[in-house]
Amino acid sequence: MAPMRFYLDEDCQSLALQKALQAHGIDVTTVNQAGTGGDDDESQLQYAANDGRIFVSNNAADFCVIHQAWAEAGRTHCGIVLFPQQQYSIGDTVRRLLRLSQTLTAQDMCNRLEWLSGWGEG
Repeated sequence: MAPMRFYLDEDCQSLALQKALQAHGIDVTTVNQAGTGGDDDESQLQYAANDGRIFVSNNAADFCVIHQAWAEAGRTHCGIVLFPQQQYSIGDTVRRLLRLSQTLTAQDMCNRLEWLSGWGEG
C-alpha cells in the first residue's frame, strides 16, 4: 500500500505547512518546488496526477468544477483535498491531513474529492 503524497498548490503552500507535514513523515511538495507557479489550474492538477500526488488547495470554487469535469470526461487524478483559506491553523491543517492519510490509502483517494472539514477530531 503506497503512502499518500501531497502537492500544495499556490493557494495553500506555505513553508511552515510543508515543514510541519514533513516533520510527521509526510511526502509533500509545493508549486514553488515543482516550478509550476503560474500554470493554469488544470495543468496543476495534471502535474500532481503525473507525479502520483494528492492535490491540496484552498481554491474550492475552481477545483470542485474541475473535479466534476474530469470525472465526466473519464480523466483521472490522485485525489483532491480542499479547505477554505484561513479556516484552519497550520497545526489543525496538519492534524486533519494526518488523519486523512492514516484513514484512507492513496488508492482510496484516486479520483476522489475530500473536504478537510470532514477530517477533524472525532
